[in-house]
Amino acid sequence: MKTIWKIAKAELNTLFCSPIAWLILIIFAFQAGLTFSDLISDQLRYLALNYRPYNLTSALLLGYSGVYSSMQDNLYLYIPLLTMGLMSKEYSSGSIKLLYSSPITNIQIILGKYISMLVYALILVAILFAYFIYSACIVENFDFPFALTGILGIFLLVCAYAAIGLFMSTLTAYQVVAAVGTLTVLAILNFMGNIGQDIDFVRDLTYWLSLAGRSDKFLHGMICSEDAFYFIIVVVLFLSLSVLKLKFERTTANSLSKMVQYIGVLCVTLLVGYVTSQPKLMCYYDATATKANTLTPPSQEVMTKLDGGLTLTMFVNLLDDNFNKGMPKNRNWEMRKFEDYIRFKPEMKMEYVYYYDHTDNPRLYAQFSGLSDKEIAQRLCDTYDLDFNMFLSPEDIKKVTDSKGINLEEEGNRFVYLFERENGQKAFLRIYDDNQRDPRESEITAALKTMVVKSPQVAFITGHGERDIYKGGERDYSAFAKNLTFRYSLINQGFGVSVLDLKADSMATDIADNIDIIVIADVREAYTPDEIAKIQRFIARGGNMIIACEPRRQPLMNPLVENLGITFMPGIVVEETEGYAPNQLFVNPTETAITENKGYYTMGRYGSKLSMPGAVELVLNDSCGFKSSVLFATTAKAWNEQQTTDFVDDKPEINPETGERADSIPLVVRLTRQVGDKEQRIYVCGDADCMANSELTTNRNDLSTSNFTLITEAFRELSYNQFPVNDDRPHPYDDKLSISGQGALVFVRILFMGIIPVGLLAGYIITWWRRRKK
Repeated sequence: MKTIWKIAKAELNTLFCSPIAWLILIIFAFQAGLTFSDLISDQLRYLALNYRPYNLTSALLLGYSGVYSSMQDNLYLYIPLLTMGLMSKEYSSGSIKLLYSSPITNIQIILGKYISMLVYALILVAILFAYFIYSACIVENFDFPFALTGILGIFLLVCAYAAIGLFMSTLTAYQVVAAVGTLTVLAILNFMGNIGQDIDFVRDLTYWLSLAGRSDKFLHGMICSEDAFYFIIVVVLFLSLSVLKLKFERTTANSLSKMVQYIGVLCVTLLVGYVTSQPKLMCYYDATATKANTLTPPSQEVMTKLDGGLTLTMFVNLLDDNFNKGMPKNRNWEMRKFEDYIRFKPEMKMEYVYYYDHTDNPRLYAQFSGLSDKEIAQRLCDTYDLDFNMFLSPEDIKKVTDSKGINLEEEGNRFVYLFERENGQKAFLRIYDDNQRDPRESEITAALKTMVVKSPQVAFITGHGERDIYKGGERDYSAFAKNLTFRYSLINQGFGVSVLDLKADSMATDIADNIDIIVIADVREAYTPDEIAKIQRFIARGGNMIIACEPRRQPLMNPLVENLGITFMPGIVVEETEGYAPNQLFVNPTETAITENKGYYTMGRYGSKLSMPGAVELVLNDSCGFKSSVLFATTAKAWNEQQTTDFVDDKPEINPETGERADSIPLVVRLTRQVGDKEQRIYVCGDADCMANSELTTNRNDLSTSNFTLITEAFRELSYNQFPVNDDRPHPYDDKLSISGQGALVFVRILFMGIIPVGLLAGYIITWWRRRKK
C-alpha cells in the first residue's frame, strides 16, 4: 500500500506542477459559481415578485438547471485532459522502463495512478461541497441526504471517467491521442443504449453498458444498487484492462492468449453486471425528504396486496397511431415507465403481442386510401423495416384475446396494456389523447387496485332524457364517464361504468345490489311511481347518489329528492359577473368544503371557481335524517330570478314582490347519514351542465375554473376514498430562503466567482513560485 501511495503522491506532484490541473479547477469553479449565481438571482427575483419558493434544494443544486446537474454535463470535457498523460508521458519520456525494472507490480502502478485521480476527484467534489454548505445555511429545512446523494453521483461519474481515461492512456505514447480516445470511448458508452435495441439479445446488453443517465438517479435523490454497481464494475473493468495492457508490455504472450484474457475480463464484467441488474437483487434508497422517487403509500399498499404472479402484456396494433411505443427498440424505455412498480414487484413479467386490425386512425387511412388493412400493414412494415410475420392477423388476435377473456374491439383496437394476475384477474391500462399520453401513477395504481378491491360500480340512469355517457355532445357526460382516451374519466380511474334504463328494466324489483352509485342528471320525462320507488329503495338501503337538476326540470325532479329533505326551487339563479350573462354563475367552494376536502381547498387557495351555466336554488330541510353540508354557494349578491327568461337582451332585476331577494344561495350540497355500518353519501347539484363535456373542455382567459375538481372529489367521497387513487405527495419542506436583496447576490458572486477561483489561481502561483525557487 505504501508503494501505491508513493506512486499516487508522485503523480499528484507532477499533476499540480502542470498548469492544466490548476486551470481545470479554476474554470470548473468559475463555471459552477456563474451557474449558482444565476440560480440565486432567479430565486431572489421570485421572492421580490412575491412568488413562493419551491423545492429549493433541487432548484439550487440538483434540478434540471441546478449547479450539480450543470457541472455534471461538463465533466467529460475536463477528465480526458487530466488522464491523457497518466501513462502516455511515461511512454514518451521513456520512464516506463524504470517502472518496469523496479520491484513494482502492474497493479501497483495502475492503482497508484488511479488513486491520484481519485484525490483530484475529491478536490472537484470539495468545490461543489462549498455550494452544499452555503445552500444549507440559506435554505430552511435543507434536504441534506438529497444533496449528498447528488455529490456521490458526481464523484462516481468522475471515477468512471478517470478509469476509462487511464486505460486509454496505456494504449498510446501520444497524450492528445489518449485524450481524443477517451472522448471517443465516452461518446460510444453514452450512445451505446441506442445500439441494437430492436434485437432481443443485444438490447439488454447495450442498454446495460450505456453510461448515459447513470448518475441522473443520484441527482434525483435515488441510490439504486444497479447504478452504484455499474460504476464500480466500469472502474474495475478498465483498471483490469489497464493492468493487462502493462502485463503484456512486460511479458511475452501470443495474440490468442491476450485475446482470451481480455475476453475473460469482459465476460466476468458482463456476468456481474447481469446479476446486479436483476430486479429481485436490486436495492433502493430514496434520499429525498418527501420520498419523491418512491410510490406513494396508497400505491405501495396496493402492491403489497398483489400476491402471486403478475404479468403486464402490451397489445400493439400496427395500424394504431401509437404503435411505435411498443416496438422492440422501445422495450427498455417502456420498462422504465413501470420501474417504480417493479421495485415493489420484482417478479413482474412483461410480454408483447403484435397484431394489425382496423382502428380509428383517419390520418393513416387517408394516407393509404383504397388499401386493405393487411396491405397497409405490409406497407408500414416495409417503411419501418419490420418483419410482417411478427404481427398477428385479425383472426389470430381474436383467438388470443378470446383465450384471455378480453375484447380489444371494445378498446378500439388501440395500444393498450393488460395486467394479469396469477389468479386470473385482469385490468386494462390505457394511453391517452393528451400531451403526456402515458399513464401516471394514479392511473397505473387504479388499474392494479381494481384487482385487489371491489371496483365501485356507477350506473347512470337513462330512459327519461338524462345526460348520455356515450355521446360527445356539449351537454353529454362522455368526457368524465366513459371516454377511454381521457385519463381522468371514471373508467380510467378505477370505476366500473354502466347505464341503467329503469323502463327497460321494469321487470326487476330493485336496482341491482352490485350498483354502488347512481347518477341522475337532467330528467326530461316524469318517472313512474314504480321507478321512483326503485330509487327510493336504493336510497333506503344506503346507496350513494349524484342527482343534478336543470332550470325548468324542477317539477320532474322534486319527487326524486323530497325524501332527502331537498327542494329544487322554481326559477333560475342569477348573479352579475362582468362580461358574462347573469345566469352564467362562477361560484366558490364554501368554508365547509375547503376545510373538509383537499381538492376544494386547492380550488379556494388558487381562486378557481365552479362554472354553472344555469342553476336552480336548493332549499334544505334537515328533518329527513340527513346531515347537509353546503359545498358551493353564490355570494350574497345573487338571487333566484322568477320572471326574466331572456338573459341576452333583457337585464334581470330583483323584484321583492315576487319573493326575489339577494342572498347566498346553495348550489351543491352533500347529504350524509349512517345506514347500518356505513355512511351514506349523496351529492345534490343545482346544475347538470357543470359536469357536461362543454364545461370540462372550456378555457376562459379571464377566469380560472376547475369543474373537474367537483367530479373527482364527489366520486372520491362516494367511493369512500378508494378511487380515484390519491397520489398526492407532501409539499417539499425546503421552501424558505433566509437571504434577500441585491446585497446577497453580490456576496454570492464575490464568493463563488471571485474568492474561490482567485484562491485556486493563487494556489497555482504559489506552487509555481516554490518550484521555480527549487
